[in-house]
Amino acid sequence: MQVFAIAPATVKGMYLLWAIVLLAMTVAIGAVAFATSGARTSTFEVSSEGLQLRGDLYGRLIPLRELRIDQARRVSLDADSDLAPRRRTMGTGMPGYQAGWFRLRNGERALLYLTDRSRAVYVPTTEGYSVLLSPADPDGFLRALTTAR
Repeated sequence: MQVFAIAPATVKGMYLLWAIVLLAMTVAIGAVAFATSGARTSTFEVSSEGLQLRGDLYGRLIPLRELRIDQARRVSLDADSDLAPRRRTMGTGMPGYQAGWFRLRNGERALLYLTDRSRAVYVPTTEGYSVLLSPADPDGFLRALTTAR
């Protein structure tokens, strides 16, 4: 019986493999850092133009005419479980931070910027989705919405 070892791989091929692995790790670390940054720096601006969401990829201006301000309310997702996020369709889902597009337990589509489930604000829109936010001052946020119209 004769045994033959495999021919050594070329060094060039091994460097390419390591470059791909390092690139994938860098992208993953960058994505987590970006999401973590959004959890700390996101802002919600209420003006006569509408609600401006800033902080990550899902930021946008929702015109005031599209917001159903009369139906906006403060919610605790522990008590009002129908509005709790059920499934992420496109967004960030980390412990203590959910942002992006989700389906709620009641089947509704929602844009979330959620860090505190006990101090959330629910704002339906005329565009087939709702907004679920965690402003630092939920009552002040609701007052600002009411006075903006």
